[in-house]
Amino acid sequence: MTDPVTGNARSTPRAFDTILWGGLTAGVLDSIDAVIAFGFKGMNPIQVLQYVASGALGSDAFKGGLSTAALGAALHFFIAFVVAAVYYTASRKLTALYRNPAIWGPAFGAVPKSPFSLALFLNGVFGHAIFVGFPIAWFAQRSASKN
Repeated sequence: MTDPVTGNARSTPRAFDTILWGGLTAGVLDSIDAVIAFGFKGMNPIQVLQYVASGALGSDAFKGGLSTAALGAALHFFIAFVVAAVYYTASRKLTALYRNPAIWGPAFGAVPKSPFSLALFLNGVFGHAIFVGFPIAWFAQRSASKN
């Protein structure tokens, strides 16, 4: 494929690198960020993972111990891989997404629904921009340059 601007052969992101490595990195960094941010609100790591599971199970997730925490971890990483897959798919059509990861990655980060707290809101905006959107965009760019 030829780049219409430069006339050079153009590479596109590779699905494996963008989805697997971008999703895995985003999942790990976002987990660490969540444990720290919600730790300041008095939640331990198990409760943070149960909070994720509560999206599917409601408040019963907090009664399930390690099993619902494990479900929360699985859901968290599933979501990270889906987000990376969405970014990859969009980047196949919108080349700016992988050519400018420092701009479009952070813009891609989203804020999860939670009870409003200014500190958690700001952490969500900046944490997701830096720890979710940017790594996925960076792996998209990196994989495109390998082709």
